[in-house]
Amino acid sequence: MYRQNMTDNLPLAGLKIVITRPRDQAMQLAQRIEQAGGIPMLFPLLDIAAVQDTKTLHEQISRLAQFALAIFISPNAVNYGIAAIRAVGDIPPELIIATVGQGSAKALRELGIANVIAPTERFDSEGLLALPELQNVNGRRVMIFRGDGGRELLGDTLKARGATVEYAACYQRSKPQQDAGMLLATRPDAITVTSSEALGYLWNMLDDKAKGVLRDTPIFLPHARIAELAREQGWLQVQLTASGDDGLLSALVTWADKNTKGMQG
Repeated sequence: MYRQNMTDNLPLAGLKIVITRPRDQAMQLAQRIEQAGGIPMLFPLLDIAAVQDTKTLHEQISRLAQFALAIFISPNAVNYGIAAIRAVGDIPPELIIATVGQGSAKALRELGIANVIAPTERFDSEGLLALPELQNVNGRRVMIFRGDGGRELLGDTLKARGATVEYAACYQRSKPQQDAGMLLATRPDAITVTSSEALGYLWNMLDDKAKGVLRDTPIFLPHARIAELAREQGWLQVQLTASGDDGLLSALVTWADKNTKGMQG
């Protein structure tokens, strides 16, 4: 299963690693896996696109200057939300910008937005809500840019703290038609999954036989909530990683090195 001639320069040599991100977002991780000697295998479990009906979104954006805080819950929310804002104007200068993760913060900086509130330890709604800047929000108006649906914890908590919250759906998710048989046929060495929604879709597409085959495949997940779901589903080798491409790649390299040394010993 593992090549015996792995080197420090190619720590993932010969390993087939499945990437389940939307195709457009998978390319950077795929390139880094390939540079480490691995064989990236794209198996997208979600498709991402701009919302088709933009009337509501544009109406919300037209009122953005009335809001004190805008929160972007993901890199997708950043890319589609900022594009929608700039299509009709620009970001109000007094608007405070926040996000839940460093990946989203980086995406905002790349779009020229420097002053961003974001957690530096726990990269989720809970981490953002714990920051001092989000404690005293009584009477403030908050717009949350996100996909169509999602967790309500962020908005509900801010409402409980006295804020007026409005959700702005700036992109939509859909499930691509995938063939579980193709995944089985590749005999992957590892699988990466970066959202609970994608993990649920993956598990539901597998019949009992396929689950029996794949459940022993190491699965790499960048959040404790997703890892907990994987354990509940029955995956036997759940690998919790740090966030982002760096976290996934580091965990893959550590796992590959450990298993190779184990086989050589």
